[in-house]
Amino acid sequence: MASLTRSWLRTPAPQRHPRLRLVCFPHAGGSAGFFTPWLGELPDSVELTAVQYPGRAERVGEPVPGHLDDLARPVAGALAERVAAGAGDAPLAFFGHDMGAALAFETARLLSARQPPCLRALFVSAHPAPTDGHHRPRRHRAAEPLAVLRRLTGAEDVPQATAHADLQLAERYRYRPGTPLDCAVTALVGTRDADVTTLDAEGWRSCTTGPFTLRAMPGDHFYLVPRRAELVAFLLTSLGAREGLPAGRGRSATP
Repeated sequence: MASLTRSWLRTPAPQRHPRLRLVCFPHAGGSAGFFTPWLGELPDSVELTAVQYPGRAERVGEPVPGHLDDLARPVAGALAERVAAGAGDAPLAFFGHDMGAALAFETARLLSARQPPCLRALFVSAHPAPTDGHHRPRRHRAAEPLAVLRRLTGAEDVPQATAHADLQLAERYRYRPGTPLDCAVTALVGTRDADVTTLDAEGWRSCTTGPFTLRAMPGDHFYLVPRRAELVAFLLTSLGAREGLPAGRGRSATP
């Protein structure tokens, strides 16, 4: 079972006794390394973990699954494994962007059935509410050249076939009705995002019986790149986790 954690989770700066564990789910065409710069904005009391999907970085030889469930199940298993191994001393918060928002949500649904107390909050970014029955295709079609995909999705050094497979997987995702979450859910959108509007994101409210917040951030679909410091500060404030953060920045990011 330990192989699940090693395969799926990357924790660039492990903390011995964090007060909170922030788990980040990359966008279509992204990798765990996308979130490494966030270390510079986080206090030592918050441990950052990012999900590493197949088909990129050290997992480049592995095929991308055809359905989101095939990602959610092992990720939920890896997180449950980590909680069982002693990481349950601190609550979890999920942040997912684009395709990662849908995956974070489905992972939260699976994990809540196994470990109800451990998820404090879910942040879903740049993704319409999954409960919206009207599913419209995104602008960044899988047929686009890799250069266009990288401009639209912020993809790093990800193989073209992987980026295409991610986008196809994201297009195939469909919500299945189930028990709502009971944690806080916050939906974030860029004010100039041509794919996801605040109206699209408002429907996330029905996905939880807990508190719901809708936040618009200046920028486009990838507002979180230029607005990283502002976004992370908002997450920390929402989670009550800014204690121990020096004025200006948190700890330095590792290369």
